[in-house]
Amino acid sequence: MTKEYIILEIIPTTSKKETGKIIQIQALKLNNLKLLDRLDIRLDESNITNPDLLAMISYDKENFTYFQDEEKLLETFKNFISDLPLLIIDNEYTKDYLKDFTNLKESIFKYLNLELTDDVFSNLIKKYNLEPSNNLVDLLYEGLIYESNNN
Repeated sequence: MTKEYIILEIIPTTSKKETGKIIQIQALKLNNLKLLDRLDIRLDESNITNPDLLAMISYDKENFTYFQDEEKLLETFKNFISDLPLLIIDNEYTKDYLKDFTNLKESIFKYLNLELTDDVFSNLIKKYNLEPSNNLVDLLYEGLIYESNNN
């Protein structure tokens, strides 16, 4: 990618947009590989009833901006991404939750020469000798940098 684009990761409450809501979005705005901006947003914990999901997003609390409702969270995300292309984790739930966004969407894994599998992040960490992280978007970014440096 030689222009501005967004890499992102979302965490929803269910695999279908019709029955769930997004509780966390992490996104990086890049120009080529230069980091221009980042967005770390979550739904306020008082709006999340599933204890497993609460445990999943219990890291780095001070680095996130919190919203009382999904509508404001999504409005902030829409403003952040504008009309830029999105490099996504192309699982079914990400595609479903982003289906109303008109931005161009591509799998980030094609730029990392990886396939989406259940252990794709373990493979990513192993392939590029990365330190494990809860911030999957940062692992994707590091993978893009390593891939670019080796081509």
